[in-house]
Amino acid sequence: MASALRQTAIAAIGLCYSSLPPMKIQSTASNFFRCSTRRYTHSFLTFTPPYSLRNAPFPPTLNAQTVSTITETVEEVVKLQVPLFERPPIFSTCSEDLLKWRKWAQDLANSVGSKYLEADGGPDSEDLLREIEWLLEDAVDEYSPNLATFEAPITLNMRTSVEDLYSLWSDRVEKRRPFQYIVGCSHWRDVVLSVQEGVLIPRPVTEELIEIAQKAIATDGSLATGVWADLGTGSGALAIGLAQLLDPEGHVVAVDLSHVALSIARYNVQRYELQARVEVRQGSWFLPLQDVNGKLAGVLSNPPYIPEDQIPGLQAEVGKHEPRLALNGGQEGIEDLLHLCRGCISALRSGGFLGFETNGERQADALADLLSCKSDSSFRDVQIIADYAGIPRFVTAFRC
Repeated sequence: MASALRQTAIAAIGLCYSSLPPMKIQSTASNFFRCSTRRYTHSFLTFTPPYSLRNAPFPPTLNAQTVSTITETVEEVVKLQVPLFERPPIFSTCSEDLLKWRKWAQDLANSVGSKYLEADGGPDSEDLLREIEWLLEDAVDEYSPNLATFEAPITLNMRTSVEDLYSLWSDRVEKRRPFQYIVGCSHWRDVVLSVQEGVLIPRPVTEELIEIAQKAIATDGSLATGVWADLGTGSGALAIGLAQLLDPEGHVVAVDLSHVALSIARYNVQRYELQARVEVRQGSWFLPLQDVNGKLAGVLSNPPYIPEDQIPGLQAEVGKHEPRLALNGGQEGIEDLLHLCRGCISALRSGGFLGFETNGERQADALADLLSCKSDSSFRDVQIIADYAGIPRFVTAFRC
């Protein structure tokens, strides 16, 4: 069921790309909302299927005690927001009060019409109305969308209060706070990742980097037993995806400059019991990796690549709420990507693999040219790989 829904949504995402203006297609931080018939809420920014998050795959030992333990471990650095659907249903409300909230939320969503869509490609009323049901699925224990048909009011167990729902939905519609921050999580591949303000929401397009790495490992089995780096790990998405690909001897070092991102990444790694496979380190790019310099089997990264002057024009959900550190790629959007390419010359072992996500054609061409022609023959098999929409999105190479 989940697989079929996933493929349907991916296909819809591809259709969405083809209908958007060229400039909007190029940026994976843009086009936040125009492809929803499902809980993906939009083309690149989210990947939340149209079934309750409570039915999503999680570690079998994940329970309230586990969540509490993990939270206590990392909250010394950052106050973590536990995903809404993981919270215990300690609140209660009458079904009449919840229906009153739902009517208010629907009216607020309908008041948006298409103005956000026309302004910056944001959500329209139809998108927001779907989000209301998704929010209720996570907030209400055993939620039924048919509450209005019950003959008499009933008491409902809740994971948050109705008063909090008013505040959350007001933030969503009036402040354009991303839905993933509202519910505290985002689907990515076959995992559910905790996210909150201060960490980039993982995009569906970035999932393709894991598929690319899987193909590289298939061509050289020794890559599966080596040390890999996920540079700019954010929520830990790439590191977790990589760890699931590698042999037991394999290891991933996840690096980020942001303390908030590191705390979220550690939380997600521990939820999936991958502490022995994924090590999280604080620092800028290659600086925390001196002990493995020249020994890395692979490097993956989805670095900042939005040109600085384009950030004010991004959708409000992105430009006003997601961390600028994870978006801003400098004047041309390519500064960090160039640094990563140069750093891989010394960081990768012979035969080591690199895979980077870019903003599209111009950036991909520039990186491929650098790796092919301007790196003293340090790399071989340089490729530009298109994403599912046909955009030349990824650059890959092997160290000579």
